[in-house]
Amino acid sequence: MSYNFDPEIAALLEFMPPVDVADPAAARAAFAGATAALIADLDTSGVDISDRAAPGLNGAPEVAVRVYRPAAADGPVPGLVYIHGGGFVLGNLDSEHGICVNLCRALGIVVVSVDYRLSPETAYPGPQDDCYAALQWTAANAAGLGIDPQRLGIGGQSAGGCLAAACALRARDEKGPALCFQFLGIPVLDDRLDTPSMVQFSDTPCWDSGKAALSWKFYLGDSLNAGADNVPAYAAPARASDLAGLPPAYITTMEFDPLRDEGLQYGMRLLAAGVPCELHNYPGTFHGSSVFAHTAIHQRELADTLAVLRRGLGVDQSG
Repeated sequence: MSYNFDPEIAALLEFMPPVDVADPAAARAAFAGATAALIADLDTSGVDISDRAAPGLNGAPEVAVRVYRPAAADGPVPGLVYIHGGGFVLGNLDSEHGICVNLCRALGIVVVSVDYRLSPETAYPGPQDDCYAALQWTAANAAGLGIDPQRLGIGGQSAGGCLAAACALRARDEKGPALCFQFLGIPVLDDRLDTPSMVQFSDTPCWDSGKAALSWKFYLGDSLNAGADNVPAYAAPARASDLAGLPPAYITTMEFDPLRDEGLQYGMRLLAAGVPCELHNYPGTFHGSSVFAHTAIHQRELADTLAVLRRGLGVDQSG
């Protein structure tokens, strides 16, 4: 198909790094190399960083987390549990290192980045359990981490958006940690793969409907099949029948992303359920086009994200 990409992005398409999750080991090796180059000279001044471990859920292995705290923080500040993307197959603490440093420094908040187990080696519910365990640990240790427990949010990008949304559902249902906000960036939400954008965008850069189907196959494992009636809402949040009582949300989508419509539909359902939700669809973009962070459209996306998190986490209240 022919896509009306933003002109700045269209001029850079030849430099778009390939993403292929069909061979997870090879994809991770390539991803690790690219990540190492990106963070090699990262300026972390003004940010105190520590690697910690949260107890796993129900006897599962410990969950590695990386805590980012503003060095100049005086007293409790808002906190954000941040969950990386990567189609449930890729990503780790290092891949989110630059993002988390920036969020911590720009907003003056504590960021807790989660290194959940990846699929297909660990299928649902393992990765979701890891993220929820990290959320519980963060809430239980808020005082020691310097987090104001009244201003604790959760967020993630892509597959991380799925895991973040599921944590918000679970926290509501289990009367777990109280969340003041959820940030769902270009989120994976629906295993049924039947929205118009998912059906249409079979050849978009970075991520397409075929990769989405494979990603769900890896994540759901042998016991669940994408599109089957028994897929639970904690695996695919779009399956949740009741969205009332969830924390306020911000959802981003990209115009030429197969995930676009499930994000928009989830946001509309949140609004219908009485949950405050801001939706922002960025024109001329695709899933992963934010790798071209210097383009005007993605500079605007970043500015919007910081503004929304500042408001959603009550950053201005911290003085």
